[in-house]
Amino acid sequence: MIKTKALTKNYGDILGIKDISLEVKKGEIFGLLGPNGAGKSTLINCVMQMINKTSGSVFINGKEILPNDYKYKLEIGYVPSEINLYDDLTVKDMIEYSASFYQNDLTDRVKYLVKKLKVPVGKKIEDLSYGNLKKVGIVLAMMHNPKILIFDEPTSGLDPLVVEDFFKLLEEEKKKGTTILFSTHILSEVKKLCDRIGIIKDGELVKISDVVSLADDSFSIVTIVGAEYKKMRLPMKDIIIKEENKKMIKFIYKGNINDLIQVLSDVKIEHLTVEEPDIEDIFMNYYR
Repeated sequence: MIKTKALTKNYGDILGIKDISLEVKKGEIFGLLGPNGAGKSTLINCVMQMINKTSGSVFINGKEILPNDYKYKLEIGYVPSEINLYDDLTVKDMIEYSASFYQNDLTDRVKYLVKKLKVPVGKKIEDLSYGNLKKVGIVLAMMHNPKILIFDEPTSGLDPLVVEDFFKLLEEEKKKGTTILFSTHILSEVKKLCDRIGIIKDGELVKISDVVSLADDSFSIVTIVGAEYKKMRLPMKDIIIKEENKKMIKFIYKGNINDLIQVLSDVKIEHLTVEEPDIEDIFMNYYR
């Protein structure tokens, strides 16, 4: 449903994205994973023609999108990373105004989404918190039952309980056959929701993986405090050291955690923590 071929965008001498080729299949949830500034928004904005690409091609449902094409957007629901709406309107008026652009009666669909996300329809746009503004954007994107949904950092600013409701909505859409592309810098989101993921680093697509394979590649951040840690025979082939001093070592560990525990049992330690890695740790592990 969504395909890019050697998609490139330069901002003068600054690289936005370079030679990105990917395909998002019909009915799948595809996550773009990468830290802020990696190029996720640039890729999405090129797909949506919010910015002009430097080179490459974009295809929607098998058709190449050319400059000034707009009808393809009728089948897309889009939420940008920053929501900008008419501040002087109430949420109810904003939704009704947006619904007027579609021929179908969207009343029941809007009611369902508003209730599901607990949207404060009586408030003015200018009085909304960032999270509530994001919820209005989600309603506007989903209310016409598009075949494709594209979200740029959709959970940013949302309450954790609202995030759960939003994910349930996306699962409902997937069951209907809707194709979903969304960007995030939160690893746990793609693990929970996505069928496949694409990892973007410095403007390039450096890995595409299904979630099962990503889970197989899982690893941990281990911090050991205690002067005797240097006596341990750590399996260095499975370790990337992040920080170290006389009494502490912190490292990325990719290996069987039981093997590490066996090593730890041979020495006295004062404190041990095992954490899920953040996005920068993911990159260190994949591309060391």
